[in-house]
Amino acid sequence: MEQAPINGNPETGSSAGPLAAYEAMRARAELKPDAGQERVARRLDRLHRELADWHPAGRSLVARLLAPFSGRARNANAAPRGIYMYGGVGRGKSMLMDLFFAGAPVDAKRRVHFHAFMLEIHSRIHDWRQMTTAERERVAWKGVGDDPIPPLAREVAKGARLLCFDEFQVTDVADAMILARLFTALWDEGVVTVATSNRAPEALYEGGLNRQLFLPFIDLVRDRLDVIELDGPTDYRLERLGGAPVYYTPISEEATKALSETFYRMTDHEVGDRSAVGPEELEVQGRKLFVPVASRGVAVFSFKRLCCNPLGAADYLAIAWTYHTVIVVGIPRMGPEMRNEAKRFVTLIDALYENNVKLLCSAAAPPEQLYEAGDGSFEFQRTVSRLREMQSADYLARGHAV
Repeated sequence: MEQAPINGNPETGSSAGPLAAYEAMRARAELKPDAGQERVARRLDRLHRELADWHPAGRSLVARLLAPFSGRARNANAAPRGIYMYGGVGRGKSMLMDLFFAGAPVDAKRRVHFHAFMLEIHSRIHDWRQMTTAERERVAWKGVGDDPIPPLAREVAKGARLLCFDEFQVTDVADAMILARLFTALWDEGVVTVATSNRAPEALYEGGLNRQLFLPFIDLVRDRLDVIELDGPTDYRLERLGGAPVYYTPISEEATKALSETFYRMTDHEVGDRSAVGPEELEVQGRKLFVPVASRGVAVFSFKRLCCNPLGAADYLAIAWTYHTVIVVGIPRMGPEMRNEAKRFVTLIDALYENNVKLLCSAAAPPEQLYEAGDGSFEFQRTVSRLREMQSADYLARGHAV
């Protein structure tokens, strides 16, 4: 899911740009007319064409040293200008970026949740600081120095000339303090970035510790990216949910059918069309996490797969960052002998709740009766409260991972 070869746009069957894919979805009545979405699709389409014509200049050490004197950063080989699109919940930002990413004519490209990307960055910085001078020069270049940002940016650029970030937000002071330097280095390496966010650049890290040190990054975003607002009166996610229940009990064929229909409605596919609904894999700490059914930010799991296997917080966070809606089927009543499964379920719900993920599920009993006795049953009451809140209109209207 994070990296893909050039293999055409799955929505059109060709390498056509995102505008053609968007218009095809409109023609199939999967989308309603939306002037804001069309405007963003046209801008993404222009970037698609610019990427097709882009031939990155060589980045040898000599070229790097001469670049400030040659004006190379502004010549025809310069990377196309990226895009930062923001707007309210459910307006179609991620859908449009997916259409763009699927057919983007770039060999090395990556789509990643911004929070996961920054965790990776901090891990690499930590590893760099543990290295000796000789080790640093072996993996980077002679005389590289102590600063991890330039070599790290080069390594990221080697793996991805196009970086697409979903859910761009800044809540951590450690992220805020390095973003300006990190993204300056990435852009100097010729990395093209496209990002979606629920917040305008000026609202990032609002109220954060030492925010004045973060303000240069906001100016940098405005200077280096096209900032586009995608907003409108309709929250399409809530509209597609259509006021349907999100917690079904007891487990039954009727509940399974209702959840299936909601899944297809939320992903704009014909009911029963399995051709474009997964499976997918997430990378978690060097492992692969299998997602049986997924499409357009919605994933489906069984309770058994999520809670009866040795998964942990990192797995559940990866799911919560990747999908705005998670459907879990077959949640049983758990007795004392299922304390491990109950503990995993608590961790799962915490991850989903804290990232404002919409939870749809079928369960054998109401939340209060899922785990009434056993180790951790008292603590389970917080999970009961969260399961109740996650059914509320206020919760369902929240922005993913805000």
